[in-house]
Parts: sequence; structure tokens; C-alpha cells
Amino acid sequence: MEIGGLLLRRGLIDQQQMESARSKANGKRVDQILVEMGAIREEDALRALGEELGIPFVDLKNFQVDMPLISRFPTTAIFRHEVLPLEAMDGRVRMATSDPFDLEALDELSSLGGCRVDPVLACRQEIVDLIKGSLGVGGDTINELVAQRSEEGVELLEDLPSELGELAEEAQAASVIRLVNELLIEALEQRASDVHVEPGEHGLTIRNRIDGMLRPQPVPPEINHFASAIVTRLKIMSRLNIAEKRLPQDGRIKLRVSGRDVDVRVSIIPMIHGEGIVLRLLDKGRMVFNLASVGMPLEVAEPFQELISLPHGIVLVTGPTGSGKTTTLYSALNEIKSPETKIVTVEDPVEYHMDGISQIQVHTKIGLTFAAGLRSILRHDPDVVLIGEIRDGETATSAIQASLTGHLVFSTLHTNDAPSAFTRLIDMGVEPYLVASTVEGVLAQRLIRELCPKCREEYQPDRDKLPPDLGRDSVDRLWRPVGCRVCRDVGYTNRTGVFELLLNDPQVRKLCVNRASAGDIRDHALKQGMLTLRQSAWEKAKIGITSLDEVVRITRGDVT
Repeated sequence: MEIGGLLLRRGLIDQQQMESARSKANGKRVDQILVEMGAIREEDALRALGEELGIPFVDLKNFQVDMPLISRFPTTAIFRHEVLPLEAMDGRVRMATSDPFDLEALDELSSLGGCRVDPVLACRQEIVDLIKGSLGVGGDTINELVAQRSEEGVELLEDLPSELGELAEEAQAASVIRLVNELLIEALEQRASDVHVEPGEHGLTIRNRIDGMLRPQPVPPEINHFASAIVTRLKIMSRLNIAEKRLPQDGRIKLRVSGRDVDVRVSIIPMIHGEGIVLRLLDKGRMVFNLASVGMPLEVAEPFQELISLPHGIVLVTGPTGSGKTTTLYSALNEIKSPETKIVTVEDPVEYHMDGISQIQVHTKIGLTFAAGLRSILRHDPDVVLIGEIRDGETATSAIQASLTGHLVFSTLHTNDAPSAFTRLIDMGVEPYLVASTVEGVLAQRLIRELCPKCREEYQPDRDKLPPDLGRDSVDRLWRPVGCRVCRDVGYTNRTGVFELLLNDPQVRKLCVNRASAGDIRDHALKQGMLTLRQSAWEKAKIGITSLDEVVRITRGDVT
């Protein structure tokens, strides 16, 4: 069968798309190339193939897996061929596949299961998700490990460095290495920012943080036998002490996955039932550093652009951990970077490497702190300085002194809103008049989930049930999440920023010198037209970028 011609006759593609796909085929099916190009949906291509071959297409979106039926077939074969037994009837089993031409796979499953197999077509990602959901991520690798454990012991991938000793032997087994790699690859495919490996009384739990929300990952129960090997393997990858199990450790792994550079920050903490691990994934290939990409609206972007173009002073970005502060600061540096400008940063750790910027890694153990690094930076005649975080009074004072000597200083601070930044610096021991005269502006931010554009649903809200501070009379329609294949039935894809920008002015300086509360500074800023975090989020909800539920969740503590 000539697949391209079939899809062309059915009007699913045009001649140019078919020729382009054929030129890129290189052994792959034309319909698969067309799906990758975005010229056709996989479902439409499979339906057309199914009608031509007499094989029905099934939608597995809400399918409940028959675990006793799956257990009749070897896990390894199911994972390798990406097929899923759906139901058994009269000695025959309906088997979902996304490749109607892979007869070898169907024959093998038929032989291994001792039954006749009737193929049906389904989307590949739906099959893979159901396999992982029922058998667990890395289920086939776990089976191999169990077999090795019971038969031949552990097979080593390569000779071990002598200094690692016996503790590393199981962790260096080829299958353990592959299992850890599968956990990392699965997290990257899901666009996870963090992977939490948590030991508990009843076994190991793995959760991925996706768009700010933790989601449990299905793993086979047998993985508990290899928990210590997984921890040791991650320690080896991040060059940590594998013998130390009593103290917290921090490390870093540099990976290349499918041609993309990925940095993994590793944090290991001893817990009651074992060592807990959090992996922070920094996918450099997906990072774009410009103020437009962080979701900054025009009414915030324009004054912020003026702020970051000042010759001296301090510009602060505030928010909790994981709110995108570092991304915003890097985007700001990218905006002002030029051959005429010397930019130096001191960070802990250096998360992203940028051309044209001198970056310094903090080493607290040898005395290279933020404050010490900043003192050294000033001898390098910089125009712009980035301090990763103001954590204490010494760093705050050093930043103040740098701004007073004619430097533009960027930094982050952990406060809930912009006005609190002034009082926080004063609480650290900085004189109020110095804070008032050097801090030019404060940007507070949060990350809010974006509605999936493919499945979001428009509705007319009940105005009486809207939060009273959001202006009940100003909205006739909103959007809410539904869930589809694209967003994996979550209803949201990606996150964007919401912002609160406070610009310093004579009245703010006066309030600051008089040690006024953050509430007083906030009241003045609101009178001057400052858009709060909650109002910024609400504006995104009104145009369909996010939902009312997200606005309430993210800005619950910011009600004015």
C-alpha cells in the first residue's frame, strides 16, 4: 500500500506535503513523518489506514486496563513493541497497536500469550501512557533486574573505579543505569521541573512536578528492591560520597538527552525510611531568555525596561522558590547585554551559562560568599552586577554599596509581594535612608498555569460567585480546563508569569525612611496605579490564558 497516495486521495494532505514527507522518510512510514511535521493528526492517519486495511480504530482516552489480561503476556514484549492487550473473548485477544504493518510483534505476542490476536489501531502515545500507567515507568527494566537478582546476580556495565568499592556494584549494573535513565527521560518528556524520589514505610514513591503541580508516577512495586541502587547510581552520576548516608548532600549532573543539554541539580537528604532525593531539571534547550517569553504584559514591560536601563541603583525581583525569578533576571540581562556593557554575576549555583556575561559560582566552604564575591566583582570594573540572592545583611549592605558607587545591581529576594522588599531589607539591618535612595524598583512575580488551547471551554460565570475583589461587573465570559490528549487530560499546558511592579518615588522614599509598614507602601503604590499579582492574574483569566481557579490558587494570599 502506498500510504501517502491513500492520505492524498482522502483529502487529508496535499501534494506538496506528501512529496515533502517522502523526501524525509528514510525508512520511516510516510504517515509517521506527516504526523511529526504537523500536517496530519495521528488519529486521522490511523483511521484512514484502518478503513483501508479493515482494522478498527479505538479511542483509549478513558480506557480501563485489564490487569489480569496484561499479566498473561511478558512485560518486556509489551514495552518493546508498544502494544496493549485490551480484552479477551472466545480465546482471542484484541491487541491495540499504532503500527498495523508490524506483523512480527503481533505474531510474537500471540505465541507468548498462547492465543489468537486481533489487532486494533490506537494512537501511540495513548498506548504508551496506558502501559506505563499499569506496569510502571521502567517496568521492563525492573523485570530484567528481578531476573538477574534471582539467577545470575548483577551484571556490571563496566569496570568500577577502585575508590567506589563494593557499594557501587549494584548501582553500576547496566539495568540499573537504564532504569535511572528511563526515569529522567520520562520526566523530561513530561516537561517536569523536578523529580521527587521519596522513601516511605511501604516502598518508594516517585513524583514529578509538572507546571508547578506534583503528580505521582506509576512504578512497579518491585522497584523497592532496588531503591538503594537507584540512590547510589544518582550519587555516582553527581559525584557525591556514596558511603555517606547520614548527612545531606548536594550535587550536579550534566546530561545530553536527544541532543539537548540538561543540567540536573541533585539534593539528597536522609529520612526515616532511607534517603530522599529531589532532582531539579534545567532543560537548556527549552529556555528562551527574553521579557516577552516570560509573559510580561506591556504595562509592566515598558516601565521595567526603563528600570533595567538605569545607570545605577538596585532592581529586585521577589517571589517564592520556583516562581521564575532567575529566568526574569536572565531575560533582563539579555535585553541590556551589549559589547559596550560589562556584566558580572555571582550565583549559587550558576543555573544557565550565557555568552557575553562573566559568571561566578559561590563556594561558601572556602569563603566565596555572595558578599565576598561582590567585593571582588567591583574590582573588575563592571557596569551591571547580578547577585543571585540577597540572603543576609552583609550581602544586602554590599549590594547597597555597589549601587552607591555607580553600578546597576540586580538581585532576588524572598518576599510575598513588592512592597515587602523595602521592609525586608530594613529588617536585615540596612539603614532605611540607604534602602530608600538605592532601590529603584521591585518586581514581584508568580507562575500561573496556562489553559490548554486545544480543549479549553468558554462559559458564562455566575457573577455572584466571583471573588468580590475581582470586579464582578467587568466580565461576561471566562474559560475553564477540560482535558485532552495534548495536555494529557490535565487541562493545562505550560506556565506564564504574573507580575506586580512597584516603582520608587518621593513618597515611597519618605515612607521607607519613616520605617512605614509594607501595607502603607502598598496603599500608596495602589493609588499610583500599581497592578497587584492578583489583578495581573485576573487580566490573564479574562482573555482566556488561565482559569479563575488558577487565579484563586496562586494569589489566595494577595487579596487587596
